[in-house]
This record gives sequence, structure tokens and C-alpha cells, in this order.
Amino acid sequence: MSNSVILTCAVTGNLTKPEQNPHLPITPEEIARDCLEAAEAGAAIVHIHVRDPRTGAPSMKIALYDEVVRLIRAQNDGLIINLTTGPGGRFQPSEEDPKIAGPRTNLLRPELRVEHIARIKPDIATLDLNTMTFGREVVINTPANVSKMAEIIYAAGVKPEIEIFDSGDLHLANDLIARGVLRRPAMFSFVLGVKYGMPAAPESMLFLRNMLPEGSVWAGFGVGRAAFPMLAQSMLLGGQIRIGMEDTVFVDKSRLASGNRVLVEKARAIVESLGGRLASTDDARECLGLGIAKSEKGQPNAAAGRSV
Repeated sequence: MSNSVILTCAVTGNLTKPEQNPHLPITPEEIARDCLEAAEAGAAIVHIHVRDPRTGAPSMKIALYDEVVRLIRAQNDGLIINLTTGPGGRFQPSEEDPKIAGPRTNLLRPELRVEHIARIKPDIATLDLNTMTFGREVVINTPANVSKMAEIIYAAGVKPEIEIFDSGDLHLANDLIARGVLRRPAMFSFVLGVKYGMPAAPESMLFLRNMLPEGSVWAGFGVGRAAFPMLAQSMLLGGQIRIGMEDTVFVDKSRLASGNRVLVEKARAIVESLGGRLASTDDARECLGLGIAKSEKGQPNAAAGRSV
């Protein structure tokens, strides 16, 4: 196991509700602030969803993504930005006719789900491979739609982070790699603990890790009460790590997180207690093949850790 590990902070997500934690970032200013604070605490990557600033509901507006990225880049041009492409895959069968979409459906053409990626060109974009029961709806990611999204992501010069919710998703990923739709070396993320997906358990993470194609970079994380145990497990199995208010609103069993910074600080303490250290953004860029970001003065951003 390398002693340097890349930490991604998932700052808000689209399922965490504001009533679960009043400190959940909602507006572009709040999301950007939490991203920057997470970076100060040691996160090399920030994973970003956006929300309606008035209601707190999940949003897909490109203008909101634009604003968050602009605010981050105004203060930190090296932080690795990872934008979601998950929204737009949800289907709710109507009660009257199950082949007709119900009101909670948000299915979109694959081109529209990555429109903000083509425009903003972040460093990384998530690419969900799951088709599964998800809450009260189903999520649908067909091989054809995933392939179209991957083509647009690569054309924008962006690296896809392949999201794995169950073992079948990894079978699909391996088929897409064999067909040349997805490229090596690939970047994977194991999402553990979502109901009806892979359970948050060491056996699950080890099983998925052993199915990966050679040369892959991967991270495993858990949701809810499994967030910190799975963070430690991923590091011990040689993976990268993730934490943030998308995954948990608690910093410990009885205390709500006051923001993403405290979650990253706790993650850092766990990593260091296990003999590791958090990778800098420059180290993470090298590991992921993203290239080294330059500051306005043309110098690499300051590094805080050793190469991964």
C-alpha cells in the first residue's frame, strides 16, 4: 500500500436533504466555499452537484455549474474538479400505465446529461454504469447511452470516473473497455451501501477490486454510517478515498458535520493514524494522468504530499 492517498470531497450530492443538516451547501457560493475549504484541509479532488439556490432541490442548470467552477477557479486554479453526470437517468413508472413516465422521472437524452461537461471541461466527470432500483424509482444507464456519454466526455478532454454500484456494473465496464469505448488506464469508484446495490462490507470492496482491469486507479466509499469505516478499508486495500456531505451528514455518531472541512479533517486524521498521508493536487494529477496545473505565475501549485 502506498503511503499517499488521494482524497475526493463530495460536497453536496443530490440526495442529501437540507433538513438532514442545516450546514449542507446549497447556493453556488456555499458549494464553492466548501470546495475551497475541503482543499485547504487536504482534499485533492472535489466532486460537485448543483442545487436550486432557492429550494435546495437538485438542479441540472449549466449556469449553476458555471458559477461554482468560476468561483473555485478564482481562488484555486489547481484543485481537481469532478462534475457529476448522474442526473437524468431516473425513471418512475406511473401508476396508471407503467410504460408512461411518472412525475419523478427525469430521463434525458445522453447528450444532455453531459452538456455541461462539453461546455465547462472539468478535469473529471463521473460516468454511472448502474441500472438498478434506486429509492422509489429505477436508474437506467444502458450500454448505448453510456457509450454516447463516454464519447462526449473524452472529446472534451475530460477523464471519466466510472461509478460502480454492483458487480454487474464492473462486467459492463470491462466489456466497454474491451470494445474501446472506455480507455485504459481507467478510473473507478465503488459506491457501497446504497440499498439494492453492493453492501458496505470489506468483502464487497475486495471482490470489486479483484475484478478491475490492470492498471486501474480506484476508490471505494460507503454511505451513511459506513462512510468512515469504508474510507479506512479502501486505504488499507490500496485504493483512494472519498468523504463529504453527499455521503454522510455526521462527523461522528452523535454530531452533525458543521461543513465538509471537518469531514476532510477527520479523514486526514484516519489516514495519518494508519501511517499514510493525503496526496497533493499535483501528486493526484500525476497519478491520474491529468497533467500538472499551473498557477497564474506559471509555477506548479504547492504540493503537500508525495507521489501516489
